[in-house]
Amino acid sequence: MTLADLPLGQVATVVEVRAGSDVIHRLMEMGLVRGTEVKVKKLAPLGDPMELELRGYLLSIRRREALCFTVDAR
Repeated sequence: MTLADLPLGQVATVVEVRAGSDVIHRLMEMGLVRGTEVKVKKLAPLGDPMELELRGYLLSIRRREALCFTVDAR
Protein backbone atom coordinates (compact mmCIF):
# COMPACT_ATOMS: atom_id res chain seq x y z
CA MET A 1 0.00 0.00 0.00
CA THR A 2 1.29 3.50 -0.77
CA LEU A 3 0.84 6.71 1.14
CA ALA A 4 -1.52 7.86 -1.63
CA ASP A 5 -3.90 4.95 -0.82
CA LEU A 6 -4.48 5.92 2.81
CA PRO A 7 -7.95 7.20 3.73
CA LEU A 8 -8.63 10.24 5.90
CA GLY A 9 -7.68 9.66 9.55
CA GLN A 10 -5.56 6.57 8.84
CA VAL A 11 -2.24 6.11 10.65
CA ALA A 12 0.61 4.24 8.98
CA THR A 13 4.36 3.71 9.14
CA VAL A 14 6.65 4.34 6.17
CA VAL A 15 8.38 1.07 5.24
CA GLU A 16 10.01 1.96 1.91
CA VAL A 17 10.89 5.06 -0.08
CA ARG A 18 11.34 4.88 -3.85
CA ALA A 19 13.45 8.00 -4.22
CA GLY A 20 14.41 9.46 -7.51
CA SER A 21 13.41 13.07 -7.87
CA ASP A 22 14.66 16.11 -6.00
CA VAL A 23 11.18 16.55 -4.52
CA ILE A 24 11.28 13.08 -2.93
CA HIS A 25 14.76 13.76 -1.52
CA ARG A 26 13.46 17.04 -0.06
CA LEU A 27 10.52 15.22 1.58
CA MET A 28 12.99 12.75 3.08
CA GLU A 29 15.02 15.66 4.47
CA MET A 30 11.80 16.92 6.06
CA GLY A 31 11.43 13.65 7.99
CA LEU A 32 9.36 11.45 5.70
CA VAL A 33 11.71 8.46 5.94
CA ARG A 34 11.50 4.76 6.73
CA GLY A 35 10.06 4.14 10.19
CA THR A 36 8.20 7.46 10.40
CA GLU A 37 4.60 7.32 11.61
CA VAL A 38 2.21 9.45 9.53
CA LYS A 39 -1.47 10.29 9.80
CA VAL A 40 -3.69 11.61 7.02
CA LYS A 41 -5.24 14.80 8.44
CA LYS A 42 -6.95 16.29 5.37
CA LEU A 43 -7.65 15.45 1.75
CA ALA A 44 -8.51 17.97 -0.93
CA PRO A 45 -11.89 17.38 -2.64
CA LEU A 46 -10.24 15.40 -5.46
CA GLY A 47 -7.63 13.82 -3.16
CA ASP A 48 -4.74 16.01 -4.25
CA PRO A 49 -2.94 17.40 -2.28
CA MET A 50 -3.12 15.57 1.02
CA GLU A 51 -2.13 16.90 4.43
CA LEU A 52 -0.10 14.60 6.67
CA GLU A 53 0.83 14.84 10.33
CA LEU A 54 4.30 13.57 11.14
CA ARG A 55 6.98 14.32 13.73
CA GLY A 56 4.82 17.01 15.33
CA TYR A 57 4.07 19.09 12.24
CA LEU A 58 1.78 19.13 9.19
CA LEU A 59 3.04 18.50 5.67
CA SER A 60 1.08 18.76 2.42
CA ILE A 61 2.18 16.61 -0.51
CA ARG A 62 0.89 15.77 -3.97
CA ARG A 63 -0.55 12.37 -4.83
CA ARG A 64 2.24 11.65 -7.33
CA GLU A 65 4.77 12.22 -4.53
CA ALA A 66 2.79 10.05 -2.08
CA LEU A 67 2.98 7.16 -4.56
CA CYS A 68 6.73 6.91 -3.86
CA PHE A 69 6.20 5.96 -0.20
CA THR A 70 5.17 2.41 0.72
CA VAL A 71 3.44 2.23 4.10
CA ASP A 72 2.16 -0.30 6.60
CA ALA A 73 -1.30 0.80 7.80
CA ARG A 74 -2.61 0.00 11.26
